[in-house]
Amino acid sequence: MAKFLTELLGCTLPRKGASPMFESKSHSRVGLKSSTKQKTTIFSTLANEKSLSDCKKESMPQTPPFSAMFDSSGYNRNLYQSAEDSCGGLYYHDNNLLSGSLEALIQHLVPNVDYYPDRTYIFTFLLSSRLFMHPYELMAKVCHLCVEHQRLSDPDSDKNQMRKIAPKILQLLTEWTETFPYDFRDERMMRNLKDLAHRIASGEEQTYRKNVQQMMQCLIRKLAALSQYEEVLAKISSTSTDRLTVLKTKPQSIQRDIITVCNDPYTLAQQLTHIELERLNYIGPEEFVQAFVQKGPLDNDKSCYSERKKTRNLEAYVEWFNRLSYLVATEICMPVKKKHRARVIEYFIDVARECFNIGNFNSLMAIISGMNMSPVSRLKKTWAKVKTAKFDILEHQMDPSSNFYNYRTALRGAAQRSLTAHSSREKIVIPFFSLLIKDIYFLNEGCANRLPNGHVNFEKFWELAKQVSEFMTWKQVECPFERDRKILQYLITVPVFSEDALYLASYESEGPENHIEKDRWKSLRSSLLGRV
Repeated sequence: MAKFLTELLGCTLPRKGASPMFESKSHSRVGLKSSTKQKTTIFSTLANEKSLSDCKKESMPQTPPFSAMFDSSGYNRNLYQSAEDSCGGLYYHDNNLLSGSLEALIQHLVPNVDYYPDRTYIFTFLLSSRLFMHPYELMAKVCHLCVEHQRLSDPDSDKNQMRKIAPKILQLLTEWTETFPYDFRDERMMRNLKDLAHRIASGEEQTYRKNVQQMMQCLIRKLAALSQYEEVLAKISSTSTDRLTVLKTKPQSIQRDIITVCNDPYTLAQQLTHIELERLNYIGPEEFVQAFVQKGPLDNDKSCYSERKKTRNLEAYVEWFNRLSYLVATEICMPVKKKHRARVIEYFIDVARECFNIGNFNSLMAIISGMNMSPVSRLKKTWAKVKTAKFDILEHQMDPSSNFYNYRTALRGAAQRSLTAHSSREKIVIPFFSLLIKDIYFLNEGCANRLPNGHVNFEKFWELAKQVSEFMTWKQVECPFERDRKILQYLITVPVFSEDALYLASYESEGPENHIEKDRWKSLRSSLLGRV
């Protein structure tokens, strides 16, 4: 993970001659390489999966959607201040919670008869608390407070009070399971959840039992879909093949290329958007925080998440960016004739433009990255036949100068369009993922988690939650475009060239221009083709 972050955070928009900006721990710069073997794709899982938000929460307090969680300042306007001083240790300014002791913040999370925390606080604390303690430790504390403070363990407790508090506790558990479901892959989390849920469901109210059952079914469905998604990704990775290996056994003349599979740039941009939105959908909000957890809870020197870092979905998305960049470069370097290579370049320029119009900035950047890789950019005779005016405009939009000012302006426009959308197509916002992670990383690194008095710096975590909650809104958009499984299958599984194979194909298309390139060409022909 350390290598993954170092390479990721050091990125800028690649100029011609660069390699893709995304490199993950599990794959080197050669990127993902996959087989053409037909298999069940990951896209069937979402079609049959019922959204968690579709599960009704009968008789429980309702909360606003993510888009309504944070105001423009990024800080919470807490409307539920009745408990602000009851647990002590919390500091407010102008109705904004700015800091507090960890114990006080935990108590502030737990509802009582007269109080229920607003959703901004629940999301922010559940997101940031993992910087200080494991989620299972937090769950154990929450369960203890719920049982002891609300007397759920006492069968003779006042039934009227039970009727008031049980829906609130159940709503808190529902918020947790819906927003951070991956926390419950930990058996300790699930054990505590089932224990507290059982105490609520064991009452006389039939509604509680129904809601508990509904919450558990939604959680299990979500975790099952995640497991299926991971299995398919693992299967694709395990059967990966280099494009050059395929070329040795299958003549290039009878191989498919991207234009043969899909000759319409707009359709390809739509299918890329399908892949992007599904990969985004499986990234948990906690992965943005867990990616940066290096040392343990600040209360001690133990290592937090000393087990495997739970960021696999975030890394899988990074690997997809790599794959798309290498796929673009492979498709350009494959054709023997330069007019065909020029045609592929112009095709991808049109695809990139359609991605921009859709609001799919991640695919747009991956395409630009692929076209700017050295094996592609050195094809001067090919580029001479390309009308590059549209490409220059796209590069200008994604120019890294002034901290990606042009891109950020375009992203704000897409986000505003999404908020006022009249159609599902206008809701799509897929950010340039590297920059999103970079922003979150520097926010985390630039502000202390603790204040000098030992309080948790909650002002920092409001801003962190604001950025992540915006991503949560974007990732929940359902792709409105019709699926084309043939195109999707090609994009996900077709083999791509490694970096060395790309250079070899580039030299074979347009010969070496100097002694260094000639020596490398001879070396690659010898090592990859067995020729001198």
